[in-house]
Amino acid sequence: MMPELGKYAVTVLSAYGASLLLLAVLVGATLRRGRRMRAEMAKTEERLARDG
Repeated sequence: MMPELGKYAVTVLSAYGASLLLLAVLVGATLRRGRRMRAEMAKTEERLARDG
C-alpha cells in the first residue's frame, strides 16, 4: 500500500514522522493544560462556595 517514493523516501517519511510527533506533543500539552485548568477551577469554586 506504500507508494514508491524513490530518492525522496527518507525526506517524506521523516516529514511525516516529525508532523506526527509535533501533533502528539500538541495533543499532550492540551490535555495536560486542560487537567490543570479543571483542578484550578475546582479549587476556585470550592473557595467561592466556602467564602460565599
